[in-house]
Amino acid sequence: MFLPVSLCGSHSNVEIYIISMHKLWLIFAQTVTIFLAVLFVVSTLRPELLPWSPRGGLVTVKEAARDGVPTPGSFSDAVQTATPSVVNVFTSKEVKIPPHPLLDDPMFRRFFGDRFESQTRRAASLGSGVIVSPEGYILTNHHVVEAADEIEIALMDGRKAKARIIGSDPETDLAVVKVDMGALPAMTFGHSDHARVGDMVLAIGNPFGVGQTVTMGIISALGRSHMGINTFENFIQTDAAINPGNSGGALVDAAGNLIGINTAIVSRTGGSLGIGFAIPASIAKQIMEQIIQTGGVIRGWIGVEVQDLTPELAESFKRASPDGALIAGVLRGGPADKAGMKPGDIVVAVDGKAVIDSSVMLNLIAALLPGESATITVVRNQAEKVIKINVGKRPKPAPQDRDQDQDTLE
Repeated sequence: MFLPVSLCGSHSNVEIYIISMHKLWLIFAQTVTIFLAVLFVVSTLRPELLPWSPRGGLVTVKEAARDGVPTPGSFSDAVQTATPSVVNVFTSKEVKIPPHPLLDDPMFRRFFGDRFESQTRRAASLGSGVIVSPEGYILTNHHVVEAADEIEIALMDGRKAKARIIGSDPETDLAVVKVDMGALPAMTFGHSDHARVGDMVLAIGNPFGVGQTVTMGIISALGRSHMGINTFENFIQTDAAINPGNSGGALVDAAGNLIGINTAIVSRTGGSLGIGFAIPASIAKQIMEQIIQTGGVIRGWIGVEVQDLTPELAESFKRASPDGALIAGVLRGGPADKAGMKPGDIVVAVDGKAVIDSSVMLNLIAALLPGESATITVVRNQAEKVIKINVGKRPKPAPQDRDQDQDTLE
């Protein structure tokens, strides 16, 4: 009798347990559903209230105030002042393609004659230039436009124009070209004579044809000469990066004023190694004015070959210092020969200005006007002697191939 009751009681307990678990599951499911619903709404409308940041959510960052105040130490004002005056120079010329050596074979020419003429192609190169006058005069390097058949100038604002050569000076590697355009932004000349080693400078140009580029550096040295680049050398040396395409571009000071024309670099690879040279603006301005007025540069000349007086040579000549320039040769029939100058003379002064080395003497002689007379002080047999010379006109240099062209130097 007890067994059925016990079975019935056990069945009733199971049903109660199942019903209780069902209710608990419903409560749990409803709770999770409500929680997920609330989480979805909060994460969508107010994600910042959640203790974590969901993937793809907003990120809080700090931004500087847009007050237009220049960054301390920035040269943006100088760049904005100078860059409109720097142009890209594109040149092209027709060059002959050397014939195949087989075409010069006598047997080949016997059968085919001269019907195989040498071919030509157009060679393009690039460089930079500086607008120095609203009238359209542009200062650049001689080697940038040398032998060019066509010259095109591209301004920063996108304008382009054909240019023509006004004149050039191979001995300082400067040239002046002109474009017929209006509203040209001319650059202001700075005082390169007042530049000091350590001054901050900016080099502006078109390196590798990538477009106008600005690099920064300092003046590393002044008055660099004996570099074997030009006949007349008085370079500003800078570590601002100068690469192929920069030649003829501007070297400006911290105010955006022109202090030099970028000309050459010292490099074993063709790229910048931190040794670049620029022609001082004071010299470039003098050359430019002469080219515009006369189409070229007129220099004095006396017809001598000079060399530096080394300490060993100074000792052999019984001189206490190596100051001066040694006359190594005298052109027969030239101004110096007619005046009585002889090889072995040591030039110590030109018109009262001291001669330190051959480069100084060359510059002093070049500054003399042809047709005028000059007094040159020499030391001969340990005694000073004053020689009066009628200055001649320096002949134009013979064209020569430069080791650095527009594509490898600038």
